[in-house]
Amino acid sequence: MELVAGCYEQVLFGFAVHPESEACGDHEQWTLVADFTHHAHTASLSAVAVNSRFVVTGSKDETIHIYDMKKKIEHGALVHHSGTITCLKFYGNRHLISGAEDGLICIWDAKKWECLKSIKAHKGQVTFLSIHPSGKLALSVGTDKTLRTWNLVEGRSAFIKNIKQNAHIVEWSPSGEQYVVIIQNKIDIYQLDTASISGTIINQKRISSVKFLSESVLAVAGDEEVIRFFHCDSLVCLCEFKAHENRVKDMFSFEIPEQHVIVTASSDGFIKMWKLEQDKKVPPSLLCEVNTKARLTCLGVWLDKVPDTRESFPPAAEPSPVSKEQSKIGKKEPGDTVHKDEKQSKPNTKKRSLASESKKATKESGLVSTKKRKMVEMLEKKRKKKKIKIMQ
Repeated sequence: MELVAGCYEQVLFGFAVHPESEACGDHEQWTLVADFTHHAHTASLSAVAVNSRFVVTGSKDETIHIYDMKKKIEHGALVHHSGTITCLKFYGNRHLISGAEDGLICIWDAKKWECLKSIKAHKGQVTFLSIHPSGKLALSVGTDKTLRTWNLVEGRSAFIKNIKQNAHIVEWSPSGEQYVVIIQNKIDIYQLDTASISGTIINQKRISSVKFLSESVLAVAGDEEVIRFFHCDSLVCLCEFKAHENRVKDMFSFEIPEQHVIVTASSDGFIKMWKLEQDKKVPPSLLCEVNTKARLTCLGVWLDKVPDTRESFPPAAEPSPVSKEQSKIGKKEPGDTVHKDEKQSKPNTKKRSLASESKKATKESGLVSTKKRKMVEMLEKKRKKKKIKIMQ
C-alpha cells in the first residue's frame, strides 16, 4: 500500500504504508515511510488517479505522466490536451478517462496508452467527471453550466441538463443509484431513476472534495480544517471533526479486511490516515500522519494487494480509436503517448526510476508542448530577422 500526493511545488510524493497494531490495548498505530520524491511536472499538479499497477498525474503544464508502481519507474507522458488537466479517472485496469480546461474528455487505453476517443464535451472547461460503477455511463460538469451524461458504450452524449451555476464536482454513489453535484458549498443529491434532486445539503464553506463512505453517508471536506459526515437521506450532519490546521484539499477512502480507512491531504502539508468506525456518528481515529512540507493539491492510494476485478468497460463499450476529425480538436498531434525514449520502437527501454531526483531527471520531465512552442517561436524570430535584413 502506498500513498501518493501531488502539490503546487510540482513534486509527486510517495509514502509506503505499514499497518501495525500496538501490543497493548486495541489502539492501532500505522507508520508511513518515505518511498520517493519525484519532480513530476513543470507546473503544479492538479489531479491523480490510481489502478492496480499505475499512478497517473495531471498538471497545469497540460500533460499526463504515467508511473509504474510495480517497477517504481516513470513510464512516459500523454500529450493531447491543451490546458490544465482537471480530472483523471481509471475504470479498472484497461481504461483511463481524462478531462481538461480545453473542454475535451479523452478515453485512453491503459495497456497501450493510446487515445481511443476524444470528445468535445463542454463549451467551457471540464471541471470534473465520474464513472458509473457499471462502466456504462459517466457524468461530467463544466464551466458552461451543464451537467452531461455520457454513454460510454457508444462513446456519445446521452443527456444534457442545464444548471444555474457552474458545478465543480460530481460523484456517483457506490451502487450508482444516486449521485451528487457540488456547486460552491451546496450539495444537490440526484436520484438516477428520476434524474431529479431528492435533497440538498449546505456546507459552511466551499467544498473541495467529497467521498461516499457508504450508499447513504457522504464525507465532505472544504476550505476549512473540519471534515463532516452527512446522511444523504435525512440530510443531517452525523459528525464533524478537526482533521487539519488548514483547508482540506482532497480525500480518498478504501476498505481492506476489517478496516475502513479515509485519507486526507491538506494545504498545511500533512497527509493523514483515519480509521472509520462502523457508527459514522463517531469521529474516526487517527492511524498515522506525515508532514510533506508542501502545499498539497491531490491525493491517491495505490493498493498493491487488492486486485481490481473491473478489467475494462462492458464488452460493447470499447470506444472506437480516435478519428482524424476528432484528433484535430486538440492543438497537439495525437500520437499522444510521449515515452522517455522518444522514437524508440520499445517504449519501456529507457524508463527512469522514481527515486532519482537529479537535474537531468527534472529536465527530462519537461513539458513537451512548451518545447514545441519555444522552437516555433525561435524559428519565427529568425524568419523575421531575415526579412528585416533583406528590406535593409
